[in-house]
Amino acid sequence: MRTVTVATTQMACSWDKQQNIDIATDLVTKAAKAGANIILLQELFETPYFCQVHDFDYFKLATSVADNAAIKHFRNLAKELAVVLPISFYEKSGNTFFNSVTVIDADGEILGTYRKTHIPDGIPYAEKFYFTPGDTGFKVWETKYAKIGVGICWDQWFPECARSMALMGAEILFYPTAIGDEPTLGINSKGHWQRCMQGHAAANLMPVVASNRIGSETITQNGVDSVMAFYGSSFITDGRGEIIEEASADKTEVISATFDLDKLASDRHQWGVFRDRRPSMYGTLLTHG
Repeated sequence: MRTVTVATTQMACSWDKQQNIDIATDLVTKAAKAGANIILLQELFETPYFCQVHDFDYFKLATSVADNAAIKHFRNLAKELAVVLPISFYEKSGNTFFNSVTVIDADGEILGTYRKTHIPDGIPYAEKFYFTPGDTGFKVWETKYAKIGVGICWDQWFPECARSMALMGAEILFYPTAIGDEPTLGINSKGHWQRCMQGHAAANLMPVVASNRIGSETITQNGVDSVMAFYGSSFITDGRGEIIEEASADKTEVISATFDLDKLASDRHQWGVFRDRRPSMYGTLLTHG
């Protein structure tokens, strides 16, 4: 039996980067002390979600992997606590900018970086202004505790992303995210957001772990305020897509769950969905339809 305990967190973010890192540190430490082996923090947690508006000044927030303060800090913490930490950050690489996650193993070593593949563009999620679509392809990492795949926010709406990571050997899927108000659509997307990822879990017979931020954030540009409220509700599913742990809409929290990876692998084999796939029939997936 190979067991792993995963945790996901949620928090509000301010413009005080060190305070955000300190709060995230407290959450990670709390999760580790409760037995978690792999701990997920939300998307772009070092700052408020600046993508609400187009503002060239926010490009200054981007750093390289080597220079990022959160990555430096959490490498040390991961080693101290013997936990795996996927760290979301705004990456600068040469003249290009990405929405990225660097995965830190339980010994503090960096396993690699994934750059967000799918970049949304719509108010207040104006990410195409800030981020180039990722060039890494989907990635899976062999961590100390499990093989994990990590998608970033908008990636979570695409079954191709989840299935690709499953085919690459992922045993658990992780999604750091920042989602809340949908003023253009005029809807509450929380249920749809969760069901999409529950579907990935069910279709691939593996747990999904999602982290979202909480709180209301105001970004002011030219004297005009853009306000977003994030709905938290971070969650963990089992291998059949059932939500087994869910956080509140508005509280700083840690939730966790323990899985038997061998049992999950056996379930995947028994259902036969990977055996019965017909890749040669899926050419339409290489088109826009």
